[in-house]
Amino acid sequence: MSALFQELAYSETAIGALSLRRRKDLSLGIDIYEIKLDDDFLMSSLFTEGEVALANLGLGAHRGTGLDVIVGGLGLGYTAAAALDHPALGSLVVIDALPAVIDWHRRGLVPLGRRLADDPRCTLAQGDFFALALARLLSGTPSGQVDAILLDIDHSPANVLHPSHAALYTQAGLGSIAAQLRPGGVFALWSND
Repeated sequence: MSALFQELAYSETAIGALSLRRRKDLSLGIDIYEIKLDDDFLMSSLFTEGEVALANLGLGAHRGTGLDVIVGGLGLGYTAAAALDHPALGSLVVIDALPAVIDWHRRGLVPLGRRLADDPRCTLAQGDFFALALARLLSGTPSGQVDAILLDIDHSPANVLHPSHAALYTQAGLGSIAAQLRPGGVFALWSND
């Protein structure tokens, strides 16, 4: 049996104190993994339906196969794992601004970490998704385009984690996303609103 509460990792980042913790829920008999930024809960392994639905609905809206997909935001990896499970997926690049989050996955500190880090179709890349999107540099493909972009970072377009993110949720920002999609491409985002 695990400890009732354990902080697995902690680091100071440019956007605040980042922590990964695991707690035992005695009523459910499971370990729950949580990511916090300062006092704000970013993700919990107890509530993952939205992340899974983002991948399933986003990729399900595309009619192609062998899809090249970008996920903005790694978190606990549920969006990325659902994308890997999708039968149409060809390749996946997951972009996260925080090196610590990528490290947690590579070290297997989170339940899906090793699965994502070890899958040859999946690349975990450190970078500022928003800056890359606005500069039209998300894709490493020769055409500069992908089939789907799934965004799971902010709470909503009106409730962003950092003020610089707001520029993406404008007509010009969304135009930058659209320019990086192949014909028939899909952009989907998770929102708490």
